Amino acid sequence: MNAPLPFIDLQAQYRRLKPAIDARVMRVLEHGKFILGPEVGELEAALSAFCGVRETVTVASGTEALRIPMMAEGIGPGDAVFLPAFTYTATAEVPCALGAEPVFVDVDPRSYNLDPAALARAIAATRAEGRLRPRAVVAVDLFGLPADYEAIGETCRREGLFLLSDAAQSFGASRGNRRVGALAPATATSFFPAKPLGAYGDGGAIFTDDAAKADIYRSIRFHGSNNADRYEIERIGTNGRLDTIQAAILAVKLEAYPAELAHRGAVAARYDERLPAAVRRPAREAGSASAWPLYVVETPRRDAVKAALQRQGIPTAIYYPKPMHFQPAYARHGKGPGSLPVSEALCARVLALPMHSDLDLATVDRICAAVAEALA
Repeated sequence: MNAPLPFIDLQAQYRRLKPAIDARVMRVLEHGKFILGPEVGELEAALSAFCGVRETVTVASGTEALRIPMMAEGIGPGDAVFLPAFTYTATAEVPCALGAEPVFVDVDPRSYNLDPAALARAIAATRAEGRLRPRAVVAVDLFGLPADYEAIGETCRREGLFLLSDAAQSFGASRGNRRVGALAPATATSFFPAKPLGAYGDGGAIFTDDAAKADIYRSIRFHGSNNADRYEIERIGTNGRLDTIQAAILAVKLEAYPAELAHRGAVAARYDERLPAAVRRPAREAGSASAWPLYVVETPRRDAVKAALQRQGIPTAIYYPKPMHFQPAYARHGKGPGSLPVSEALCARVLALPMHSDLDLATVDRICAAVAEALA
């Protein structure tokens, strides 16, 4: 019997990068500047250069990376924040925590990202109802493929809405000649360990070309203090700083990241080539490149395939088993079953196969053969 496989193999990556990671962590332990130490600024400069943006503000988590820009915009009670129903709870919980209301929007059936036409209809319906003020749109780059920022951005400009990119899964991806981080006025990403660029704990970052907004983000992440005097409190903030040790680890990983992105792309191409025709592959879009945090397929026999692979020691995952408007915490914000049919259908069909930076092509062939056998 074949040995069980990891879904994401963080240990293999650590073994590969161990000397550099250990050296950088030891340096932090020796200088003792554990909060906003020099590695934080070094990482922010390197991330800005990688993404092609002027400003990067590292923060304590991907959720804080979503929260802080919304706080800077003053989003709160009475405000409507439009976001896809097919996403993780962090996208929706942040506006709720600020007193605003999420308005769930359906997604494109191929890209899984926010449907621009559905977004325009949702904004119009919200304005017509008159109960909430349309204030912001959160576009989620689901499974690593950037959303249609040209169409979504045009809608936001026309409607006077703040556009925030939720790039928790797409750091390193690109659309046109620009990388994620430079596709929206503000972009939030996550460095959760399982992300393609992951820390060894929580972490995140906000990207923008607006230096004045970046200064506000830095203030908010440090309890709302004046950036020159931490005891001069200018606004309500949060404890949202990235630990220096995590910054040191991420700096090492960022150096290796271009090669890892290329390998993930090769793994995805191998899946495309070897999976049976009955499985729907992830979407490709001309001029866009995914970061491949996951390789997600569609099949109406999802549960049977999942069980068959599990018997062969091949792990899978379902992202996501319920759309947001079916979750008990958000039910009052939705319109019930049938209201967002694409998101509802996808939750019954999607299945993520193993994907990581150290996955070899022979193992991909094994996984594809197991999928073909399950569907035979």
